[in-house]
Amino acid sequence: MNFCSGAAMVLCLHYLVISTMQLLAIAVVVFGVWMSTHHDGCRKSLTLPVLAIGAVIFLVFIVTNNGSGHSVADLRFKEYQLQDYSSWFLKELNNTHNWKHLKGCLVKSDDCNNLSKKYKTLKKFKLAKLTPIEAGCCRPPSECGYPAVNASYYDLSFHPVSSNKDCKLYRNARDTKCYNCDSCKAGVAQYMKTEWRVVAIFNVALFVVLSLIYFVGCCARRNAARDRSKT
Repeated sequence: MNFCSGAAMVLCLHYLVISTMQLLAIAVVVFGVWMSTHHDGCRKSLTLPVLAIGAVIFLVFIVTNNGSGHSVADLRFKEYQLQDYSSWFLKELNNTHNWKHLKGCLVKSDDCNNLSKKYKTLKKFKLAKLTPIEAGCCRPPSECGYPAVNASYYDLSFHPVSSNKDCKLYRNARDTKCYNCDSCKAGVAQYMKTEWRVVAIFNVALFVVLSLIYFVGCCARRNAARDRSKT
C-alpha cells in the first residue's frame, strides 16, 4: 500500500500516532473492564482507564486549541500562519526529519500540479474553496502579490510586495512549489487539527459507551457477590 498516494494520506505518520494513542486508550479501558469483573474493588480499577482515555482526550484538545485561518479579500478560501498554532505543532513541523517525510508525501500526491486541470480558468480558481494544504503548499501567500497565470503557475518576475520569506521560497517547479514555506506547514497543521478534533470527539463518545459498559459490569459483579454472600 502506498501511504503517500492522495491528499488523505499526506499525514500518514502523524495520523498513525494518534491512532496508536486511541488504541492504547481503548486497551486500557478494556483492561479496566476485565479487572472489574475478575477482581474486587471496582472503584479502584476504574481510576486507570478514566485517567488514560481522559488524558488522551485532554492532550488532543490542548494541542488543537490554537490556530485558525485568515480571510483574504476576493478569495473564498483562507490562508494559514504557522505561528498561530500550538508549540507542539511548531516543534513537530519544524523538525527536519518529520518535514522531509511529509514533504515527500506532498510532492508524490501531485495535488498542487492538478489544480490547473481542476480549475480551467483563473475565475474558477479564485472562486474555489481550497483545502488548507492546497492553499498553503500549492501557491505563494497572497501578500506576496505574484500575479497568477493559472492555478498552478505564478509570474515570479513581479517583485514581491511583502518581506515574508515564503515569497522567496515559492517556485513553480512541481517538486518545489511552496513545500518549504511556513504557510505550507500551517496548512498541514490546520489539516491535522481538523482530523484530530474528529478523533477526539470519537474518543469522547467511546469513553461514555465503554464507561457505561464498565459500570454495568461492576454492578453485576457486586450483585453476584451479594447473592453469594446471602446463600
